[in-house]
Amino acid sequence: MLNRLTLASALVALATLGAPGAGPGPARAQAVDPALPNYTPHPGISGSLKSIGSDTLNNLMTLWAEGFRASYPAVKIEIEGKGSSTAPPALIAGTAQFGPMSRPIKGSESDDFEKKFGYKPFALRVAVDALAVYVHKDNPISCLTLAQVDAIFSKTRRGGQGRDIRGWGELGLGAEWANKPISLYGRNSASGTYGYFKEVALFNGDYKDAVKEQPGSSTVVQGVASDKFGIGYSGIGYKTADVRSVPIAAKAGETCFDATATHAYSGDYPIARFLYVYMNKNPNQPLDPLRAEFVRFVLSKQGQLGTVKDGYFPITSDIVVTDLKTLGLAPGM
Repeated sequence: MLNRLTLASALVALATLGAPGAGPGPARAQAVDPALPNYTPHPGISGSLKSIGSDTLNNLMTLWAEGFRASYPAVKIEIEGKGSSTAPPALIAGTAQFGPMSRPIKGSESDDFEKKFGYKPFALRVAVDALAVYVHKDNPISCLTLAQVDAIFSKTRRGGQGRDIRGWGELGLGAEWANKPISLYGRNSASGTYGYFKEVALFNGDYKDAVKEQPGSSTVVQGVASDKFGIGYSGIGYKTADVRSVPIAAKAGETCFDATATHAYSGDYPIARFLYVYMNKNPNQPLDPLRAEFVRFVLSKQGQLGTVKDGYFPITSDIVVTDLKTLGLAPGM
């Protein structure tokens, strides 16, 4: 699992772009690395693709598919997003060519894949997400530590908070909030977001039974938006005007950082992560033309503009060059 320092070092180039997403404005204002390659369509590309996996990436995969099909209208692409845990079995069974995941593949999942094919699945880094903790837009909470987040969502409190947190008054909110219980929203266990939040924000602890598990990222946000005293977690790409993301501090006494691009790239926001698309790529054989062109499109300037449009943060040209080289592909053309 990438820790925040590893993520920061991998993305330090983007932190120097001076992107407008760094401030309090919407995350989707983030700039795309100008060194990313332009995508040039190739003739003769046809066939069908299927993507099975992450709900977090569902909208983004759809945007990429639409952008790709603008150049290749004969290509058929089917997108299914029911959770990251559905990706590895689909790749193993051969029912999908792409397996989007909002977390790194687990060792057991990778082992199952390798048992069948004799090599590991390939992890393509496609975007960066600041996994946000959302509250209702009228909630005045200004900051939470990871330990407090843990004490809100987890019954095991491995983050070190001395007591359980069940009410908004326990977090210092007064007036109408003082005696109101905290209403919890989260994802189901098939979700990579569920697993990543459990690992990082809950310190691998257990969720409270009171968490209302939702089938998708958007329904978490919708739940919080319609519940004034609610709190939930979801990808930054699902942020709406009816919720706000809470700035998070890694430890008590440290600075709180909001879920913005610059804070994700720098590693200051403690729940940042790569988003991946996994593939079955035999290291001794070239990637077939259809998948190769789709990958080139996703990692191109045009593809990463789709990342920004969906509210996530784009990857750097250095990452693109590295991943394409590993796949045996040339950037953009």
